[in-house]
Order: sequence, then C-alpha cells, then structure tokens
Amino acid sequence: MSQEHHLQLNPHKTLFYRGVALLIRGLAALFFRPSVRGRHHIPLEGPVLVAPIHRSNLDFAFTLFISPRKVFFMAKDSLFKVPGLGTALIALGAFPVKRGTADREAMRSAEEVLRAGHALILFPEGTRKYGPTVEPLHDGAMFIAARTGATVVPVGISGTDRALPDGAKFPRPVKVRVVVGEAIAAPAGEGRPSRSAIADKTEELRAKLEAAYRESLGLNPR
Repeated sequence: MSQEHHLQLNPHKTLFYRGVALLIRGLAALFFRPSVRGRHHIPLEGPVLVAPIHRSNLDFAFTLFISPRKVFFMAKDSLFKVPGLGTALIALGAFPVKRGTADREAMRSAEEVLRAGHALILFPEGTRKYGPTVEPLHDGAMFIAARTGATVVPVGISGTDRALPDGAKFPRPVKVRVVVGEAIAAPAGEGRPSRSAIADKTEELRAKLEAAYRESLGLNPR
C-alpha cells in the first residue's frame, strides 16, 4: 500500500483522538508533572511547523498535545504494519517515514499537510542529541517552510532525557518543562528563496530552539 493511502488530512478530533489525548495527558500529569510556557506562540490557523528539541523518545509525547489544534506527524513505517496500531496512528494524524533513508514520499506528505493549512511536528535536529547546545541544523525544516509558507515554532523540552535516557526501557518520574519559543516566519523572497535566505532562517531557528531549551532548563530565565 502506498504512503498516500496512509495520509488522512482530517483536522477534526475524533472521539478516539480525544480519548488518547486524555490518557496521555493524565499519565504525563501523574508521572512527569509537566509545565508548558508560551503555547500562545503556536498559531491557531494556517500552516505551522512545530520544531521541538530532541533529547529523548519522550519528546514527541509532550509536543503532540500542546496546541488546541490537531497536529500531524511522521511515524516509523514498520509501526503501520502492526495490526490495529497503524489504524490508530492514522487516526492520531500520523503518516509513515522510512528511517535511515531520504524518504521523498514522507517529505511530500509533510508538504501536503502544510499546504492544506495544518500543523506538523518535525524534529529539526533529526536524531537525538545531547547537552544544552543545539548544533548547526540541516536546512530541511526551513526548506519545507519556504516551499509551503509555514510558520516555524521552536519548542524546548527539558527533563525527558532523565525521564527516559537512551537505552532505558521504562520511564522514570521526572519533572518535565516545555517552553514554546517565538514563531519564525518562513523564508521570503521573490520567487524561490535563495539558499542564503534559507540558511539564515535555519540559523535563526537553531538560536531560538537553543534559547527555548535553555529556558526550559532554567539556564535562560525570562
């Protein structure tokens, strides 16, 4: 089955979606006591690329429901082959991506989500990193933003690296803090934005993502 069959651009929250959201929020409140600051920076309308820090596999769970709007996301393609799980993921707004390859179909699906005016989660660091410093990013996030006119919103999340460190099988009860940074406009220009314009916006994203993360760590308090 092609990936186009997996992508369902339904912005409405089904009963199943609301039930899963309630369950995840309840478990998060019980084990991680999360706080969220700056959620108003995520626009309620129009294409939005939500760009979280990536320090733990838990980061995704704390990003999915920070906005009142439904947020779409990529999930490992093998998960869609598990009976029942694939259907559940699609209902939650997921579409498949092949890890370890330049998955052009997934990128086309990501652009389709944004061109339809929806919100999309994309980790701009790609894989999990370590420490409070955000290294230079690939320009993928801003390239997609430039092609779709999407606003990009950096999200810092602290505590998840201790709650579920690399290699751990079960999470630990650790306080998690989420800081949503100021939105960044898509690269602009007449016609197709230049590589230098995309590079400049990518550096702006890197700086704001690091600032949001350091603020969540209490290193850059407001």
